[in-house]
Amino acid sequence: MTDSPTAVAAPVAVSSAVTAPVRERALSLPADQLPAYLYDLGALRQHAAAVREALPERVELYYAAKANPEPEVLTALSPYVDGFEVSSGGELAHTAEAVPDRPLAFGGPGKTPAETAAALAAGVARFHVESTHELRMLAALAAERPAPAPPVAVLLRFNLPLSDGALRASALSMGGRPTPFGLDPSEAGDVMRFLTGGSRHPLRLRGVHAHLASGLGAAAQLAVAESVVSWAVGLFAHHGVPLHEVNVGGGMTVDYADPGTRFDWAGYGAGLARLTEDHPDLRLRIEPGRALTAYCGWYATEVLDVKRSHGEDFAVVRGGTHHLRTPATKGHDQPCAVLPVTGWPHPWPRPAARGDRVTVAGQLCTPKDVLARGVPAPGLRAGDRLVFALAGAYAWNISHHDFLMHPRPGFHFLDG
Repeated sequence: MTDSPTAVAAPVAVSSAVTAPVRERALSLPADQLPAYLYDLGALRQHAAAVREALPERVELYYAAKANPEPEVLTALSPYVDGFEVSSGGELAHTAEAVPDRPLAFGGPGKTPAETAAALAAGVARFHVESTHELRMLAALAAERPAPAPPVAVLLRFNLPLSDGALRASALSMGGRPTPFGLDPSEAGDVMRFLTGGSRHPLRLRGVHAHLASGLGAAAQLAVAESVVSWAVGLFAHHGVPLHEVNVGGGMTVDYADPGTRFDWAGYGAGLARLTEDHPDLRLRIEPGRALTAYCGWYATEVLDVKRSHGEDFAVVRGGTHHLRTPATKGHDQPCAVLPVTGWPHPWPRPAARGDRVTVAGQLCTPKDVLARGVPAPGLRAGDRLVFALAGAYAWNISHHDFLMHPRPGFHFLDG
């Protein structure tokens, strides 16, 4: 028996690469400090720098804070992005505190008067307007500010048509079909006349926002961007108004089935460069979230039990989908690596898998608490460590933390 885990030289099975700092921390943590989120901030900076390098000069990069709002993550991203997109009053206050004096764009449906007033007071750089009601509320609240107050910059978010191919390819559609997001294109004339027709208000129309789908590859994303820019150029030309900016949103694909496959940022950047060359007076903006931070986060845990049920091996681990909800919400297997541990500190026998593949489940009293099925892990034993990759976005912050009241995971920000 031993009181601390000892790593074997190589993992039994690896279905997703684990960086050296993450591997070291995952094996060194005592069992009672698991599960834990491990964020490799060096890897995050390297990835963000590569994304920024791939984008042309007139394409601004905003990070969608909803993907992962941890202050350490926002701070690490700050030198590589032009600003941050927030979608609630809570995100606004949190992000403004974590990365002060950085430009913020305020989006999302259902903005309340209190949130809108707070955003105005904070000097938000861009308001993404989602409805005619929201537009008139913003105009009225902006007019109540004490003078002198600067004009409020507005991007009109539209739910524009999407091709059938883009709809089929998308993992999640916010446009191209009936949704609560954005203005219907049929309302374009009314809102344009309100903003440009001589009405007395402190709003300044800058352009169009259209985040229509998530989970698209570079070619599909570029086709969507070209379509959005073409529509916006036509709308503003029809009304005789200069078009300054178009925000084509985020949604760059992250492949959970093949985590080694990355979005083609170089190809996408080259396509956006051609688009900006065709429109020399236009500034483009993108606002990825998942595709920036998913790769920097891992969820590390310990195998508590290994059992066989109807011919299938199951590993029950500390934690589960109440900490890492992504596989349950997206219906996929979270990629993971097995880190064997040689020590076993208990007097009772150590259970082990009989077959070559294991289904990994959590501690919740529901059959839906499954993190991954068919993990190649011959010889997996209780006490071994599992490290789930692609946990740097839409993971802890979207999970149902308090179900069954298990302890919350630890958070470790590795900056070697």
